[in-house]
Parts: sequence; structure tokens; C-alpha cells
Amino acid sequence: MPQAFTLENGVEVKHHDVGVVEISPPTATKDIVISSGIHGDETAPIELVDDLVKDIVEERFVPTERTLFIIAHPKAIHAYTRFIEENLNRLFAGENDHRNEECVLANRLQCHVKEFFSLSVESETEHSRERWHFDLHSAIRDSKHYMFAVIPASSHATDIRPMSSFLQFSAMDAMLLSRTPSSTFSWWTGETFGALAATFEMGRVAPLYKNDMTEFEPLKAGIKALLSNQTLDESASNQTFDIYKVSRTITKTDDAFTLAFSNEAANFTFFKEGEALAEENGKEYVSEAGGEAVVFPNAKVAVGQRACLLVKPFTPDLSQPLYVNVERDPGPIAAS
Repeated sequence: MPQAFTLENGVEVKHHDVGVVEISPPTATKDIVISSGIHGDETAPIELVDDLVKDIVEERFVPTERTLFIIAHPKAIHAYTRFIEENLNRLFAGENDHRNEECVLANRLQCHVKEFFSLSVESETEHSRERWHFDLHSAIRDSKHYMFAVIPASSHATDIRPMSSFLQFSAMDAMLLSRTPSSTFSWWTGETFGALAATFEMGRVAPLYKNDMTEFEPLKAGIKALLSNQTLDESASNQTFDIYKVSRTITKTDDAFTLAFSNEAANFTFFKEGEALAEENGKEYVSEAGGEAVVFPNAKVAVGQRACLLVKPFTPDLSQPLYVNVERDPGPIAAS
């Protein structure tokens, strides 16, 4: 049974598991999951989640929305390593066998989230509240966009304009729309529960408590606004907000796979049409018409995993619903 206590302001706090805390106000319109620590060396999200929970428990901030806070992988965090045996963020596609501790952990996290999203108060029917999921990460490389979010594809017709508004309100730099299913934590919550889900990239990796957390104050303020059901006015942010969508995914199918550019290349580095991108057993990948930018390039991933996303700028009509759906193309790709 989870340990539970109620604050003087009526907010209930439940400690379900190591790194898993549920916050339940007396009434709510949203069920929100905020996860961090999926990769143990990505520490700014861990500090942000820790700060948010402290603010709630010490009653410096009073939320009005149910929230499940997760610091996912304590062992990897203590070892300051991305993972122990297997990339945890490739294991959210249903129940895993117990071949390693990441598989066991992914199963446990899926159970916690399933229980959280399944609960509803007596006066409400299932799915009556909005479901959100922010999976917070830090990038292992430089980026043209220091703060950006990846919106996973889903078979649900989920209008992501509220997510876009949140990202702009929180002074994020860019949004990237995926096009295919994956096995990431945010894809799983979007696909399984129809949640408004996103993987957030918050700056660069750094040792725990060595992050400049002032960089993330706008995001923290945005999360608090969402958790207290405030109106999210994206015009409050004066900075540019860019939108991209994935044009292709390059998958590593053999250990012979190599990138044609430096492994230190920044996310969103642009390659002109015809420029070399990668090679594997004589098969060459080159930038397609109009050019493409690279995101998450990594030749060292396991065989069968994504080695690179290729993206193009995208200008959606936000007066219409915006879907990131495997059966609905969100629209034509803008000229580069």
C-alpha cells in the first residue's frame, strides 16, 4: 500500500514507489504525468521534478490538477550513467520479459501510469479529464534549439494545439512532430491513453546539482500554470517558436553503420540537398530535395534502433486541429 498523507490545504500526497509520487487535489480537470530520470545522466529534469514536489509538499504552491511525478531510474542516476544494461526509453511498448532491470523497471512504470490514468472520481466517467504527459530529458549534444519537444505519433486523433500553446507559453524554442510509432515513454502514454504527450529536451547533460536551473524557470512556471489550471497565453512569450516534422528516420541495421558527419554535430544541423548523411554496407543516405536537418544522430545505438531523425520546417494552420497521427499527415512540409 502506498504511504499517504494530506496537506493542510487539502492536497493528498501518495508515495507509490521509489521515485513515484502522486499529488491529488480535492477536485481536478486534468490527470498529468511528469517524468524524469529515464536516462540517469540527464539531471536537470530530475532537479526540476524534485523542486516541484518540494514546492507542493511544503505548501509554497497549491496545484489543482492530479499529477504523477516520476524520477524513473535511481540506480542509473546514482551511477551517473544513461542506463545500466538497456536503454529504458526503448522499452515502453507493453510488458517486457525480465531479462534485465530496465525491463522490470519499464513494466513497473507502465503499471503505475496505467493505474493513475485509470482512476476517476465517483462523479466522473472514465476519460472525462484531460490526460497529459511530459517526459523530461536533457540532450547529450549541442542543439540549434536549446529547449525543444518531440510530439510522438499516435493512432488517436488528438489535437495537439494545447500542447503547442503550453510549449510557447513556457518559452520552449521548437516543437518536432514525429511520424511513426516508437517505444518511448511519451509514445506509450499517447498511444495507450490518448494523452497529450511529449518528450522534452532541456539543454545539455550535466552532473546532478551542477545545472543552472535559472535556464528552466520559464518551463517551471509553465508547468505550475498547467497544474493550477491557468490559461496558457502563448503570446506571453516573445521568442521565436519553430515547428518541424520528421521527413525520414534512419535505422541502424548493421554494425557497419557510420555517419558521414562528426558525431558531435548539433541537433538541427542542416544538410543541403544531396549532401551525404550516412553509409551502411554500401548503401548511402543523402539529404533529399530541399535539404534536411538531423536530430538525435548516434551511430553507436544498438542494431535495430533509430540512428538519426531527418526533419524539415513545418508551418501548420493552427486555426484547424493539428494531429500527429500515423493515419493523418499534419500537412505539407514548408519550403526550407
